Amino acid sequence: MSDIFDFSDKLDRYAVMGNPIKHSQSPQIHQLFARQTGQNMQYDAIHVDLGGFVQAVRQFHAHQGRGLNITVPFKQQAFDLADDLSERARIAGAVNTLILQVDGKITGDNTDGIGLVTDLQENLNWPIQGRHVLLLGAGGACRGVLAPIRAQRPASVHIANRSADKARELAQHFTGMVAIQGSGYEHIPRQHFDVIINATSASLSGKLPPVPAYCHDKQTCCYDMMYAAQDTIFVDWAKKQGMQAADGLGMLVGQAAESFYLWRGVRPQSQPVIQHIRAQLQAG
Repeated sequence: MSDIFDFSDKLDRYAVMGNPIKHSQSPQIHQLFARQTGQNMQYDAIHVDLGGFVQAVRQFHAHQGRGLNITVPFKQQAFDLADDLSERARIAGAVNTLILQVDGKITGDNTDGIGLVTDLQENLNWPIQGRHVLLLGAGGACRGVLAPIRAQRPASVHIANRSADKARELAQHFTGMVAIQGSGYEHIPRQHFDVIINATSASLSGKLPPVPAYCHDKQTCCYDMMYAAQDTIFVDWAKKQGMQAADGLGMLVGQAAESFYLWRGVRPQSQPVIQHIRAQLQAG
């Protein structure tokens, strides 16, 4: 890892830190953003040992490091490390973006939720306001997007999870002006949902969350927060049911665009980058 910090000029440095990190698309995404907006910067992917996160951040910060994206399994450690937290990071309880200030301070933010909402509403034209939303899973991915979804004023949000207690606890934490409930999969309400979001990692292992047939029809839009070169098993299932479906590539690019804006003060266009990355994935 040490060679990544062997800097010989004053170029602003950015990176994504995680474990594993080898297949991250973030360096390419941010390089495309920089080219699109005329920003002079460098962005790398850094594999961090499980016990070395804080040291890696401090070292990067000391060598012209100005910002970091944080991925699994370090989002909670990033939350704990930050000197200041944005409201959305505080609500999510996790940080995926660190802003490294020149005075040594570290600000933590979470752009996952805005990345999802932007992809749903702007790229896919799936409005959330007034709609009934079903969220599958009650882990960190779900927690990170609940507040931005709630801010769009859906008619209702239901969280379904294998552990019903965890789903109910999360629903209670976020409920307020929007009706948010939680249950096990077997007790999902017998109603129609307009949008179903898979916030589990089940697609990575080729498994489907047990979604009851009564809660969707051909008007339902299905979104998998995971993405792959080919359709994920969740996207494939939804399409075979005649529903509109999309994976999480747009969310990945959207959250990166928000991080880029926080760091550079320039908001890049996501759509050309989504198309570029998609074409590369499909080409293998």
